[in-house]
Amino acid sequence: MQLLKDKVVFLTGGTEGIGFECAKVFRAAGAQLSIIANCHESIERANEKLNGDDVLYVKADVSKGDEIKNAIEKTVERFGKINVIHNNAGISDPSKPLHETTEEEWGRLFDVNVKGLYNTTRYGINELIKTKGNILSTSSITAEIGQDIHAAYTATKGAINSLTKSMSIDYAHLGIRVNAIAPAGVWTPMLRNWSSQQPDPSSIEKYLDNIHLLGYCPEADVIADACLFLISEQARFITGCIMPVSAGAELGYRTNK
Repeated sequence: MQLLKDKVVFLTGGTEGIGFECAKVFRAAGAQLSIIANCHESIERANEKLNGDDVLYVKADVSKGDEIKNAIEKTVERFGKINVIHNNAGISDPSKPLHETTEEEWGRLFDVNVKGLYNTTRYGINELIKTKGNILSTSSITAEIGQDIHAAYTATKGAINSLTKSMSIDYAHLGIRVNAIAPAGVWTPMLRNWSSQQPDPSSIEKYLDNIHLLGYCPEADVIADACLFLISEQARFITGCIMPVSAGAELGYRTNK
Protein backbone atom coordinates (compact mmCIF):
# COMPACT_ATOMS: atom_id res chain seq x y z
CA MET A 1 0.00 0.00 0.00
CA GLN A 2 1.36 3.40 -1.00
CA LEU A 3 0.54 5.62 1.97
CA LEU A 4 1.41 8.83 0.13
CA LYS A 5 -0.06 8.11 -3.29
CA ASP A 6 -0.98 11.38 -5.08
CA LYS A 7 0.54 13.46 -2.25
CA VAL A 8 3.08 16.25 -2.70
CA VAL A 9 5.66 16.69 0.07
CA PHE A 10 7.65 19.91 0.51
CA LEU A 11 10.76 18.70 2.36
CA THR A 12 13.47 21.03 3.67
CA GLY A 13 16.96 19.73 4.33
CA GLY A 14 16.13 16.74 2.19
CA THR A 15 19.47 16.01 0.52
CA GLU A 16 21.30 14.20 3.33
CA GLY A 17 20.88 12.58 6.72
CA ILE A 18 17.36 12.19 8.08
CA GLY A 19 15.98 14.33 5.27
CA PHE A 20 17.35 12.18 2.49
CA GLU A 21 16.17 8.98 4.15
CA CYS A 22 12.73 10.59 4.44
CA ALA A 23 12.86 11.54 0.76
CA LYS A 24 13.53 7.93 -0.22
CA VAL A 25 10.81 6.54 2.04
CA PHE A 26 8.23 9.16 1.04
CA ARG A 27 8.87 8.55 -2.64
CA ALA A 28 8.59 4.79 -2.23
CA ALA A 29 5.24 5.45 -0.56
CA GLY A 30 4.02 7.23 -3.69
CA ALA A 31 4.76 10.89 -2.98
CA GLN A 32 5.97 13.56 -5.34
CA LEU A 33 8.78 15.50 -3.71
CA SER A 34 9.97 19.08 -3.62
CA ILE A 35 13.34 18.89 -1.89
CA ILE A 36 14.79 22.11 -0.53
CA ALA A 37 18.49 22.52 0.32
CA ASN A 38 20.90 25.44 0.47
CA CYS A 39 23.94 23.63 -0.93
CA HIS A 40 24.30 23.04 -4.66
CA GLU A 41 26.77 20.18 -4.13
CA SER A 42 24.44 18.30 -1.80
CA ILE A 43 21.61 18.70 -4.31
CA GLU A 44 23.80 17.23 -7.03
CA ARG A 45 24.76 14.26 -4.84
CA ALA A 46 21.13 13.60 -3.93
CA ASN A 47 20.02 13.93 -7.54
CA GLU A 48 22.47 11.22 -8.58
CA LYS A 49 20.61 8.77 -6.32
CA LEU A 50 17.07 10.15 -6.42
CA ASN A 51 15.81 11.78 -9.58
CA GLY A 52 12.88 11.74 -11.96
CA ASP A 53 9.78 13.66 -12.92
CA ASP A 54 8.37 13.11 -9.44
CA VAL A 55 11.28 14.91 -7.72
CA LEU A 56 11.99 18.64 -7.80
CA TYR A 57 15.11 20.15 -6.22
CA VAL A 58 15.11 23.81 -5.22
CA LYS A 59 18.17 25.60 -3.87
CA ALA A 60 16.97 27.84 -1.04
CA ASP A 61 17.90 28.94 2.47
CA VAL A 62 15.03 28.26 4.88
CA SER A 63 15.95 31.34 6.92
CA LYS A 64 15.19 33.64 3.98
CA GLY A 65 11.50 34.27 3.40
CA ASP A 66 11.77 35.34 -0.22
CA GLU A 67 13.63 32.14 -1.13
CA ILE A 68 11.05 29.92 0.59
CA LYS A 69 8.20 31.85 -1.03
CA ASN A 70 9.84 31.17 -4.38
CA ALA A 71 10.34 27.49 -3.52
CA ILE A 72 6.66 27.12 -2.59
CA GLU A 73 5.63 28.76 -5.87
CA LYS A 74 7.94 26.51 -7.90
CA THR A 75 6.53 23.44 -6.16
CA VAL A 76 2.93 24.39 -6.94
CA GLU A 77 3.87 25.28 -10.50
CA ARG A 78 5.45 21.84 -10.93
CA PHE A 79 3.00 19.61 -9.04
CA GLY A 80 -0.15 21.71 -8.67
CA LYS A 81 -0.45 21.44 -4.88
CA ILE A 82 1.25 20.76 -1.55
CA ASN A 83 -0.11 18.20 0.90
CA VAL A 84 2.71 18.08 3.44
CA ILE A 85 5.38 20.46 4.68
CA HIS A 86 8.20 18.67 6.49
CA ASN A 87 10.48 21.14 8.29
CA ASN A 88 13.59 19.03 8.53
CA ALA A 89 16.40 21.51 7.79
CA GLY A 90 18.44 22.25 10.88
CA ILE A 91 21.87 22.89 12.33
CA SER A 92 23.41 21.99 15.71
CA ASP A 93 26.60 24.08 15.92
CA PRO A 94 28.11 25.30 18.16
CA SER A 95 28.96 22.81 20.91
CA LYS A 96 29.27 25.47 23.63
CA PRO A 97 27.59 26.55 26.85
CA LEU A 98 25.34 29.58 26.49
CA HIS A 99 27.77 32.24 27.72
CA GLU A 100 30.36 31.18 25.13
CA THR A 101 27.85 31.21 22.26
CA THR A 102 28.33 34.27 20.09
CA GLU A 103 25.48 36.48 18.99
CA GLU A 104 26.11 35.38 15.40
CA GLU A 105 25.97 31.68 16.37
CA TRP A 106 22.79 32.22 18.39
CA GLY A 107 21.17 34.09 15.51
CA ARG A 108 22.07 31.48 12.92
CA LEU A 109 20.67 28.64 15.05
CA PHE A 110 17.33 30.39 15.49
CA ASP A 111 17.22 31.61 11.87
CA VAL A 112 17.59 28.10 10.48
CA ASN A 113 15.88 25.92 13.09
CA VAL A 114 12.97 28.19 14.06
CA LYS A 115 12.58 30.92 11.47
CA GLY A 116 12.71 28.23 8.81
CA LEU A 117 9.50 26.76 10.23
CA TYR A 118 7.96 30.24 10.32
CA ASN A 119 8.81 30.84 6.67
CA THR A 120 7.47 27.55 5.36
CA THR A 121 4.24 28.03 7.31
CA ARG A 122 3.82 31.66 6.31
CA TYR A 123 4.21 30.97 2.63
CA GLY A 124 2.80 27.44 2.48
CA ILE A 125 -0.26 27.57 4.71
CA ASN A 126 -2.66 28.56 1.93
CA GLU A 127 -1.67 25.46 -0.05
CA LEU A 128 -2.23 23.26 2.99
CA ILE A 129 -5.65 24.82 3.54
CA LYS A 130 -6.61 23.77 0.01
CA THR A 131 -5.51 20.16 0.54
CA LYS A 132 -6.27 19.84 4.28
CA GLY A 133 -2.65 18.83 4.55
CA ASN A 134 -0.27 18.58 7.47
CA ILE A 135 2.97 19.92 8.89
CA LEU A 136 5.77 17.83 10.39
CA SER A 137 8.91 19.25 12.01
CA THR A 138 12.09 17.48 13.05
CA SER A 139 12.72 18.24 16.71
CA SER A 140 14.86 16.40 19.30
CA ILE A 141 14.39 14.76 22.68
CA THR A 142 16.96 17.25 23.99
CA ALA A 143 14.21 19.87 23.89
CA GLU A 144 12.62 18.14 26.87
CA ILE A 145 15.60 16.73 28.78
CA GLY A 146 18.39 19.22 27.97
CA GLN A 147 21.93 18.61 26.77
CA ASP A 148 25.27 19.84 28.03
CA ILE A 149 27.18 22.41 25.94
CA HIS A 150 24.16 22.83 23.63
CA ALA A 151 21.87 25.31 25.36
CA ALA A 152 21.14 27.40 22.26
CA TYR A 153 20.47 24.34 20.11
CA THR A 154 18.11 22.78 22.63
CA ALA A 155 16.32 26.12 22.95
CA THR A 156 15.55 26.04 19.22
CA LYS A 157 14.13 22.54 19.53
CA GLY A 158 12.06 23.62 22.51
CA ALA A 159 10.69 26.42 20.34
CA ILE A 160 9.77 23.89 17.66
CA ASN A 161 7.85 21.83 20.22
CA SER A 162 5.94 24.87 21.48
CA LEU A 163 5.15 25.98 17.96
CA THR A 164 3.95 22.49 17.08
CA LYS A 165 1.46 22.50 19.94
CA SER A 166 0.19 26.05 19.34
CA MET A 167 -0.02 25.62 15.58
CA SER A 168 -1.97 22.40 15.99
CA ILE A 169 -4.58 24.38 17.92
CA ASP A 170 -4.61 27.27 15.45
CA TYR A 171 -5.01 25.14 12.34
CA ALA A 172 -7.19 22.24 13.54
CA HIS A 173 -10.39 23.94 12.37
CA LEU A 174 -8.89 24.03 8.89
CA GLY A 175 -8.31 20.29 8.91
CA ILE A 176 -4.54 20.74 9.15
CA ARG A 177 -2.57 18.49 11.49
CA VAL A 178 0.75 19.65 13.01
CA ASN A 179 3.23 17.23 14.60
CA ALA A 180 6.93 16.83 15.35
CA ILE A 181 9.34 13.93 15.46
CA ALA A 182 11.91 13.81 18.28
CA PRO A 183 14.96 11.57 17.73
CA ALA A 184 17.82 11.05 20.17
CA GLY A 185 21.07 10.10 18.41
CA VAL A 186 20.94 9.23 14.71
CA TRP A 187 23.97 8.51 12.54
CA THR A 188 23.96 11.31 9.97
CA PRO A 189 26.70 13.53 8.52
CA MET A 190 25.67 16.21 11.03
CA LEU A 191 26.04 13.81 13.97
CA ARG A 192 29.44 12.64 12.77
CA ASN A 193 30.56 16.27 12.52
CA TRP A 194 29.13 16.90 15.99
CA SER A 195 31.01 13.89 17.35
CA SER A 196 34.32 15.28 16.15
CA GLN A 197 33.70 18.50 18.11
CA GLN A 198 33.15 16.83 21.49
CA PRO A 199 35.73 16.86 24.31
CA ASP A 200 36.46 13.11 23.86
CA PRO A 201 35.46 12.11 20.30
CA SER A 202 36.76 8.55 20.74
CA SER A 203 34.12 7.81 23.39
CA ILE A 204 31.12 9.14 21.45
CA GLU A 205 30.13 5.96 19.59
CA LYS A 206 29.93 3.94 22.81
CA TYR A 207 28.13 6.80 24.55
CA LEU A 208 25.52 7.02 21.79
CA ASP A 209 24.95 3.27 21.81
CA ASN A 210 24.50 3.29 25.58
CA ILE A 211 21.95 6.11 25.83
CA HIS A 212 19.45 4.13 23.72
CA LEU A 213 17.69 1.40 25.70
CA LEU A 214 17.74 -0.90 22.69
CA GLY A 215 21.52 -0.79 22.73
CA TYR A 216 22.53 1.01 19.56
CA CYS A 217 22.48 4.38 17.86
CA PRO A 218 20.41 3.96 14.68
CA GLU A 219 20.73 5.05 11.10
CA ALA A 220 18.23 7.61 9.81
CA ASP A 221 15.87 5.07 8.24
CA VAL A 222 14.18 4.44 11.61
CA ILE A 223 13.24 8.12 11.80
CA ALA A 224 12.03 8.19 8.21
CA ASP A 225 9.62 5.31 8.85
CA ALA A 226 8.09 7.17 11.80
CA CYS A 227 7.84 10.36 9.73
CA LEU A 228 6.00 8.45 7.02
CA PHE A 229 3.43 7.33 9.57
CA LEU A 230 2.89 10.83 10.95
CA ILE A 231 2.31 12.49 7.57
CA SER A 232 0.09 9.70 6.25
CA GLU A 233 -3.61 9.05 6.75
CA GLN A 234 -2.62 6.34 9.22
CA ALA A 235 -2.06 9.23 11.67
CA ARG A 236 -5.21 11.12 10.64
CA PHE A 237 -6.35 11.58 14.27
CA ILE A 238 -2.95 12.66 15.62
CA THR A 239 -2.08 16.35 16.00
CA GLY A 240 -0.02 18.39 18.43
CA CYS A 241 2.14 15.31 19.07
CA ILE A 242 5.89 15.40 19.79
CA MET A 243 6.71 11.77 18.97
CA PRO A 244 9.95 10.41 20.45
CA VAL A 245 11.79 7.96 18.20
CA SER A 246 14.61 7.42 20.61
CA ALA A 247 14.65 3.82 21.89
CA GLY A 248 13.73 5.22 25.30
CA ALA A 249 16.82 7.41 25.63
CA GLU A 250 14.81 10.01 27.55
CA LEU A 251 13.55 7.60 30.23
CA GLY A 252 16.35 8.08 32.76
CA TYR A 253 19.50 6.66 34.30
CA ARG A 254 20.28 2.96 34.15
CA THR A 255 22.56 0.90 36.36
CA ASN A 256 22.59 -2.29 34.28
CA LYS A 257 24.22 -1.16 31.05
